[in-house]
Amino acid sequence: MKFPSLNEQLDVIRKGVVEIIPEEELIKKLERSIEQSKPLKVKLGCDPSSSDLHIGHAVILNKMREFQDLGHEVTLIIGDFTAMIGDPTGKKKTRPQLSFDEARRNGETYLQQATKVLDVNKTKFVYNSEWLSKLTIEDLIKVLGKFTLQRIIERDDFTNRLRDHQEISLHEILYPIMQGYDSYVIKSDIELGGTDQKFNNLIGRDMQKRFNEEPQIVITMPLLEGTDGTEKMSKSLNNYVGITDTPQDIFGKIMSIPDLLIYKYFELATRLTPTELASIKKELENPTTNPRDIKRKLGLEIVKLYYDEAAAHNAIEEFDKLFIKKEIPDEIPEFKTKKEVYKLVNLLKEAGLIESNSAARRLIQQGGVSIDGERISDVNYEVKLKSGMTVKLGKRKFIKIVIS
Repeated sequence: MKFPSLNEQLDVIRKGVVEIIPEEELIKKLERSIEQSKPLKVKLGCDPSSSDLHIGHAVILNKMREFQDLGHEVTLIIGDFTAMIGDPTGKKKTRPQLSFDEARRNGETYLQQATKVLDVNKTKFVYNSEWLSKLTIEDLIKVLGKFTLQRIIERDDFTNRLRDHQEISLHEILYPIMQGYDSYVIKSDIELGGTDQKFNNLIGRDMQKRFNEEPQIVITMPLLEGTDGTEKMSKSLNNYVGITDTPQDIFGKIMSIPDLLIYKYFELATRLTPTELASIKKELENPTTNPRDIKRKLGLEIVKLYYDEAAAHNAIEEFDKLFIKKEIPDEIPEFKTKKEVYKLVNLLKEAGLIESNSAARRLIQQGGVSIDGERISDVNYEVKLKSGMTVKLGKRKFIKIVIS
């Protein structure tokens, strides 16, 4: 196989990354790969702690896709076994443990969603229970003997919890070692991860060294802020853009991000080339440019990534109709019910507009709920329903009431 030149590959690989550890070893691996016409093995491990992926997760998936397009082999490891331990990264207390069945169910959803980014025909999908569940106590003792307790508790999460007298469960200490063992098993050349995964990824590099294998390169990617512009993208903070959201929701959420994040989203959440990114940067630096116009291009690119160009243009039309022409969309979901009186909080929950009553109360208090154009701010408000009534939540969610 003929690979792009070393410099061409480095231009793509360096795009948007925080660290390459160490870059000189990556260059040697790439040179050998080109010389031998042999692809490198690129690894990403994902613990299926929830059932949905958002474009923050896709930052690393997009980098994996770039490695695929350069001709390298990528392996997505679904951590159904490590998910039962729970990644302690960024946690001030022990995570609730998932059952194996929960982890496997979430993992199947991850696989379906990841193929929206990765080339399914060029991706190796594996579960780490395939090897971790087969480790005997004797095997585990050999692996644990390669590391010291001091090395593991170097990580900030453990150091901070010890300082604050917060408990650390023994199984949590196993987590980075088990993730590192994944790298040893599949003989990875490169491991990708967010900046928060740097410690875990470096343990994989250490693991390979201690088993006398060539160590992997660690490439870290930035964490993408959510639509609020401050916190890391998270479903629990409701600042996420889901890769399975409707085209209209994806476009609308992108249009709501702060202007300061436009370029970062282009760089991390699209697959534009370095040349195309340079053009976007130049436009943004031009004082005559309206950031809103560039944000529309961003929304178009991201919807195209997960759907297609037609869906992206339809999403723009719906957005313009809703926010520029102030119209109600042509097609909105119906909520059919026999009841004629509802407490508004319960209606929003039952209609699937919101996930919890507490979130519904918060949005009502913030003025984010209206009925037939009238804003409701009373959390105890009771609605007298009638067919054809329209309920709006936030800027983009609607339902039409149907009394059946």
